[in-house]
Amino acid sequence: MAAASDDLEKLYEHGEKLASSKDKTQNEKDYLGVIAAATGSSKAKLFAAQQIPRFFKFFPQLSAEGINAQLDLCEDDDINIRLPAIRGLPFLCKDTPEHLPKIADVLGQLLIGEEPEHGVVQNSLMQVLRQDPKGSLAAIFKHIESSEDKLRENVLSFIRDKVFPNKASILVPQAEMERHVTDLIKGIQDVTGEEFSMFMAFLQGLALFGAKAPPERMQELVEIVEGQADLLASFDASDTDHIERVMACLQMALPFFARGGSNSKFFNFIAKHILPAFDKVAEDRRGELLRSMAEASAFTSPTDSRHLLPGVTDLLKDYMSKRGDDLDVTALEALLFTFNQLAHKTPNATNPLCGYKIVTGQPSDHLGEDFKDLHADWLARVAGMEEEVRKRSKAVLQEVADVSKEQRTAKDDQTKTDLKEKKAAAARVLKALQNIEKLSKPLKSTTPQFPGGKAAPALSWKPEAATPAAAGPSAAKPVPAQAVGAKRAAGATNGRGGAAAPQQKKVRQDGSGGSGGGKIIGRAVQGVQGGGGQGGRGGGGGRSRRPWRRGGGCDCFV
Repeated sequence: MAAASDDLEKLYEHGEKLASSKDKTQNEKDYLGVIAAATGSSKAKLFAAQQIPRFFKFFPQLSAEGINAQLDLCEDDDINIRLPAIRGLPFLCKDTPEHLPKIADVLGQLLIGEEPEHGVVQNSLMQVLRQDPKGSLAAIFKHIESSEDKLRENVLSFIRDKVFPNKASILVPQAEMERHVTDLIKGIQDVTGEEFSMFMAFLQGLALFGAKAPPERMQELVEIVEGQADLLASFDASDTDHIERVMACLQMALPFFARGGSNSKFFNFIAKHILPAFDKVAEDRRGELLRSMAEASAFTSPTDSRHLLPGVTDLLKDYMSKRGDDLDVTALEALLFTFNQLAHKTPNATNPLCGYKIVTGQPSDHLGEDFKDLHADWLARVAGMEEEVRKRSKAVLQEVADVSKEQRTAKDDQTKTDLKEKKAAAARVLKALQNIEKLSKPLKSTTPQFPGGKAAPALSWKPEAATPAAAGPSAAKPVPAQAVGAKRAAGATNGRGGAAAPQQKKVRQDGSGGSGGGKIIGRAVQGVQGGGGQGGRGGGGGRSRRPWRRGGGCDCFV
């Protein structure tokens, strides 16, 4: 006991000398004594956790020793030592900014801890962010590619709850930092649909992409979405996750198309891969895919419209022939809408597809060719479809009348609610049927005027104000939680709380081996010295993407 007391007295003497010295650089031996205390008793460790950061800036030649000692204390078994050690980390780089990326990376790894440690880490990380937002954000974003679910979840939560709401104070200077964070988000590949939706919503709130942003900025956003859609990947019609990814990204990009971005790569992908294999696409995904295509069709260029029309026309002919319960009225509405939008952009492209005689004076009019039989077949399909639509309309109107009659006699609340929902569903079907009639009426002419652009009716599944022709930035909606799916399985690392941290040999600040310290910080420091980063899609790591919908998504979004 007497020896321990003597050690503490000697330690306090080191501290007093450092505090009172006018030229602290002359007290290297005293600072070494403080660093050595990191391996001493609990009281010595607590003293070291507070004093190492305090005098760190005066001894740059001992920076590796000081940082390593502080990191060891951050992973001590005793939470009463860990907390002040973590609070001291921002002071290691307050006057020595060259260490800031390392400290930010360490704090990012420490986000894996539980409360109260987690809250202390967040506060320390916010201090570091405000000292150097550029370097700190780069270090934090690196951990989004982590294979440890718990760490990844906590990092995403920190970005969502702490970084994004404080963008005005963190992203300074604004123009430079908005560009920096945009580039960081561009580099993220391995995310779920909901996580990506969060990042895109944040980007839309930046001045960089505000109301006055030029079309090339919108194209930049489109290209970020295209990267997540995996439009360059090989396509397998049975890969539901890829199809969902394409559909969701197409929806996400709609407001960017409306402001000048190009949907060319999306529609070329659809024309080349999806439409030719449409019968192999999962049946429960076909309607959603056709609706997404319809909403984006208003923004298609004439060249892309000409390229896409043959596949859309063939599919439309197939749906025109469906009868009875096989007729999906919403899918048929979507296809007719898409057909008219594309044909409106390049009318004469329909001549060899439907037998029309539209004259534009171009060789592509095909006026010298005989499409009589083709046109007769087209008109027969249109007529058969219209007859089926009239039958269905009559049945739906009768259903609405019957439901209205039941509503007048309904007594309990549940029955009233059920009937109200049933009537609303029937009204949507009726709206779709009415749209089909409007969209098919011009098709019976030899030289039809296709109702595209603003002449197109509002789609039955969309509110009147959100028609594709009039859609703006406010039309963008994040991918809903139910569309993203189940929580990610809990990772093997669940944080420490007050428990002892697992110990293993770690890479020191100087790159040499050393005893003590936990695996979390060891990996963080090693990652910074080695350049950091994880292997994402197409990267050195070779890991595949997380599922867009099922089996993916951090708990913080559920």
